Amino acid sequence: MSVKLQLKPRQQEILRCVVEEYVATGQPVGSRTLVAKGGLTASPSTVRADLAELESLGLLTHPHTSAGRVPTESGYRYYADELLRRPESHPAEFPLDLHTQRTEVESALQATTEMLSQVTRLLALVSAPPLEATTVVHIEVLLLQPELVMVVVITSAGGVTKRLFHFEDPVDLGLAQWAGEYLNETVAGLQLGTSLLRRRFDDPGLSVRERDFLGALRPAFTELVSAEQRLYVGGAADLLGEVRAEELEAYRNLFELVEKRAAMLDVLGSPRESQRAYVRVGQELEHPALRDIALVGACYGLVHRALGAVSLVGPVRMDYDKALRAVRSAALELSRFSESMFED
Repeated sequence: MSVKLQLKPRQQEILRCVVEEYVATGQPVGSRTLVAKGGLTASPSTVRADLAELESLGLLTHPHTSAGRVPTESGYRYYADELLRRPESHPAEFPLDLHTQRTEVESALQATTEMLSQVTRLLALVSAPPLEATTVVHIEVLLLQPELVMVVVITSAGGVTKRLFHFEDPVDLGLAQWAGEYLNETVAGLQLGTSLLRRRFDDPGLSVRERDFLGALRPAFTELVSAEQRLYVGGAADLLGEVRAEELEAYRNLFELVEKRAAMLDVLGSPRESQRAYVRVGQELEHPALRDIALVGACYGLVHRALGAVSLVGPVRMDYDKALRAVRSAALELSRFSESMFED
């Protein structure tokens, strides 16, 4: 959601100066400060008139104890929109080279959240690519005990999942070995989540015994990932170190939501376009617990498909310019990494 207002160039400049000064100091901003620090050529009286106009438009407000102004949620939204409208320069190099590490996806995502939070001192969230976007590389069906079978699935993203299955009766060793061979012959190379992969478990050419056994193992391929494994979080301690007293309640609500990974994933939504940046402020996050929170994010992925999103979450009074530059550079680095790991 964008604030659709037509401001004069000087008003745009004054709003920008108010936002950036308030973000830096946390103190209401007056006309004298703007003229002295903002480099404005207009007189203080002209600036005061523009401040009053911006307040009447709902972009600024002022505490009753101060003559200075502070941005409203709409003011931050307008400021963020102006940043997003700027022609995107090539993102700065992200201070973490994932490509040369050739690490697994899970490690890369966690390393990215930690680096993002260090750079910005905000809460960093990175959503993992859905495993359905990867292909099966290799499968192991191991008979650990007469009634206990373990299925190991290795994907093209370098991920390894293990699932245990308990049977009421002893499993024939030959059946377990056959299942491993059959799945490697018919499922390896297929993309997870596809109907073609699912049909391999219901091949009419198989015996009832074979289909029943494969049906029992099927969840190893259809229930691969939980919400906890899909959202990586970093920087909670750093964020709390910067919190102001009036923001404590907002952060408490935020952390409670982050603990419920599935709920936070719903707030973040599905990635739509690779490497495109976006900003959501306060009520735009559409969750009552986040009305005093802002989110800056960018999607990452392949050339024609977004796989996940890199996000920074913090107070509405955040450095949006710095946050946008950080998520863009992180998204670019993760996209490079994804190109090398998720080969079509």
